[in-house]
Amino acid sequence: MAEEKKYYGTGRRKSSVARVWISAGKGVILVNGIAVEEYMPYATLVQNLKQPLTLTGTDGKYDIHADVNGGGFTGQAEAIRLGIARALLEAGEDRKTLKVAGMLTRNARSKERKKYG
Repeated sequence: MAEEKKYYGTGRRKSSVARVWISAGKGVILVNGIAVEEYMPYATLVQNLKQPLTLTGTDGKYDIHADVNGGGFTGQAEAIRLGIARALLEAGEDRKTLKVAGMLTRNARSKERKKYG
């Protein structure tokens, strides 16, 4: 049996790092082995995470597996979103749509160090 094609993307936000694999499927999204609706505490984070899929019209076309660590839920959701966008790009989805929406740009803001005095 031929192995299905998997596409990989990495996303980072604040101190969160997400490694994302997508493959053709029914739209199942797993984060650290748990369904995304159970893992993320807020529906807005799930909606934010799925943005690249809805923009390209591929919602329900790919199964997504994400390993994420570090940071809080918001940073993790945005890191996964960037990882999904980069993996979709590797899978051959429309680059212009993702670029115009700002899905391929890493949000470089992070916590500034504490100054004494």
